[in-house]
Amino acid sequence: MSPVVKDLNFFVDQYVPWPIALNIPPLKIMMNWRPSSLHPKDFAAASYSQQPTDWRLLLRKLAVLTSLCAFFLLGSLAHAQQADAMLGFGTVLSSGSSTCTVSSCVVPEKGGLYPSFSGDVIFKNRLGFNGEVSWRAKQGLYGGPGGQPFRPILLDFNGVYQPRLGKKAGADLMAGIGWQSTRFYGYTPTTNCVYFGACYSSSHHFLVDVGAGIRYYVHGHVFVRPEAHFYHIVNNTADFSSNNLIRVGASIGYTIGPD
Repeated sequence: MSPVVKDLNFFVDQYVPWPIALNIPPLKIMMNWRPSSLHPKDFAAASYSQQPTDWRLLLRKLAVLTSLCAFFLLGSLAHAQQADAMLGFGTVLSSGSSTCTVSSCVVPEKGGLYPSFSGDVIFKNRLGFNGEVSWRAKQGLYGGPGGQPFRPILLDFNGVYQPRLGKKAGADLMAGIGWQSTRFYGYTPTTNCVYFGACYSSSHHFLVDVGAGIRYYVHGHVFVRPEAHFYHIVNNTADFSSNNLIRVGASIGYTIGPD
């Protein structure tokens, strides 16, 4: 036995827990060990610490999304009669309850504060299109305290009909498609995690949605809008207890266009 292997065996005997030292050769421990990311639905007993929010990464992605939306929005304004920009806050509701065992866990996708950004362009006959993004502001804990941190992000694009209900009131009726991206936070052996701190894996699902809101102009072109959105998320039961999700809340917005 070489001196290096002998020294490694001595180190393992003295400092490595006995189940590992008994079953795994020391060279295999050093050369073949790889960290893994566990999906919370399959490993409910695993415990995770709360990961700090990477606001810089989130803001960079939001800036890119905003720039793309602004590009298409400005290109459409030449032919549009009206455009709106909105900032909102709300929460999400879903059916089901937490069901956890030693080896598996299923939880409903509900609760938490969801900020949102949205914008629309309206053409002739009050028809147009919009895009919106909403995300959980604070990471949830899958299965409760000690669970894996997660954050759903909802992005959708819709056709819009905006009938007027009076001089200061109107409705927003929309339907479209999009996707949900749910981030599960924890160490992963990737470049983004090791060098940039973006330690998460994502689960993506296609969705269809319908929504409605009532806007009321409180001052000039400034309005408030209580709203509700229904999402059917394809195969969302791979991560949560239901494929259906409701987001409720309110937005404050500004209209660019004639009174």
